[in-house]
Order: sequence, then structure tokens, then C-alpha cells
Amino acid sequence: MTAPQPTTLLVAETVADVRAAVTVMRRAGRSVGFVPTMGALHAGHVSLIEQARAECDFVVVSIFVNPTQFGPNEDFNRYPRPRERDLELCANAGADLVFYPTVDTMYPPGHRTFVEVSGLSDVLEGQIRPGHFRGVATVVTKLFLIVLADKAFFGQKDYQQQMLIRVMTRELNLPTEIVTCPTLRDPDGLAMSSRNAYLSATERQAGLCLSQALRLAERSFASGECDVKQVEAAMRGMIEATPGAVLDYAVVVHSETLCPLATAEPEMVALIAARFGTTRLIDNAVFIRK
Repeated sequence: MTAPQPTTLLVAETVADVRAAVTVMRRAGRSVGFVPTMGALHAGHVSLIEQARAECDFVVVSIFVNPTQFGPNEDFNRYPRPRERDLELCANAGADLVFYPTVDTMYPPGHRTFVEVSGLSDVLEGQIRPGHFRGVATVVTKLFLIVLADKAFFGQKDYQQQMLIRVMTRELNLPTEIVTCPTLRDPDGLAMSSRNAYLSATERQAGLCLSQALRLAERSFASGECDVKQVEAAMRGMIEATPGAVLDYAVVVHSETLCPLATAEPEMVALIAARFGTTRLIDNAVFIRK
């Protein structure tokens, strides 16, 4: 596949402008791809935009730091917002339009309508970050209804998020196909994340224990281990033995329901979250046993 060529990038700040641009493409028979982001783009985001470019005729990227998915003690105010760099990355990756709404555009004064996906919103990340997935589901629903894309592209790194969005999209009959793209990693194995910028050199080195624990689980299942609790214990032990790592969870669950497992199944996902200093990292790996 040839590298995408920089495009003449449109920047829209209103819902009407986005809809007008998409309508022109629709009337011309063009397909629309969509990549929702919170900005602070990195190579993982770029890969999503490039995939959208490869599969669709017109590519929309949204950049919106969504306040409703941040808890009261989380990093909303310090979340990086490098607008010009983000726009340059979007153009170079092949985006056609960037939707850059304000908070008032997405949540007008008096806003009181929210979307919730029960069950998936309440476990793992949802249990540790109450209200987080209500914010995610609400903003993604609003963005989907604004853009009305044929396909929307998400990264596997946020596994629970993309699974929740899949369920939400199906159950609300939203006319957008969800495409999940592989997690991109730095050469040392750390999953790419906008929050990696917060890590000190020591914290970043400690953060490698997440991908190492996932590889440990992969080797265990590949060698024939069927006791999920044994594998979970080994992952937890590796992370808890890492200086500076504070474990939130390390589990192996059903790949669609995220329900706990006792015995290995044909398809599972390992999900891990831990804190390194003030920065919280997540990672995952899908295991398919034949």
C-alpha cells in the first residue's frame, strides 16, 4: 500500500459545517470514514487515519477532549492539546476534514441527555472510573450522528471501549461499521498512548511490565495451560514485582462479554491496568486457541 499523500485539510468547528461537507461527498457517491480522537495524536492515531484513508473516499477526524469521560481527580485540565501539530499529522496521514468542536458545541448549556451501556460500563475500567463510559458512549453517539460515517476506526489498545462502542452501535441501530485496528507499540513493547508523555524515564521503563505480563500469558496459554486463574496470578505477580508499578487489575476474560473465566476458551482477552507515578496505563492482548 502506498503512503497517503497530504491533503488540503478542511477544519470545521460547527455541526452544520461537518454535515454540509459530508452531504457533498454523499451526493457524489463517496464513502465516509471517521476517526474520533481526543487529540495529542501519535503514530497509533495516524495508523487509524491511514486505514480510514485506505478504505474510504472521504476521511473525517474529530479532535475533542471530552470532559464527560474524565473523573473529578483525572487529568482533563492537563491533557495535552497541541492543535497545530495535530492538524499537521491529520493532513499528512490523509484526512480530509477535522472536526474541532468546542465543549459548548458538543454539550450546549443545559445538556442532560446521556447514553449508557449497562454491564460493559460497570466492570474493569468502568468500575475504577465511574461514569467514564457513560461519557464515552454519549460523545461517540453524538459524533456518529453528526458525521454519519460508513465506517469508524478505533484502536485495540482501548479494548473495552471499542467493545462497548460495538454493542452500543448495534443496539441503537447506528449506521456505522466499527473497524478495530491493531495496537501500535514502540520498539520496546510499550503500547502507544497520549499519556506516555507524562511518564518519567524510570516510570516508562517500569511500564514495560504490562506488555511483558501479556507475553507471559500468551506463552502460558500456548504451552497448554488451561487454568485462567493461574495465568492471571502470574501476570499480577510480574507487575506487582516491578518497582513503581501499582496494579489496578490483570485479568483474562471472554473477548466479547468481558465476563470472568475459570478455564481457557477458544478466544479470550487479557486486560491490564496499572499506575506509574501519576500516570495510568492500560494494555491488552487477544488470545485465539485452535
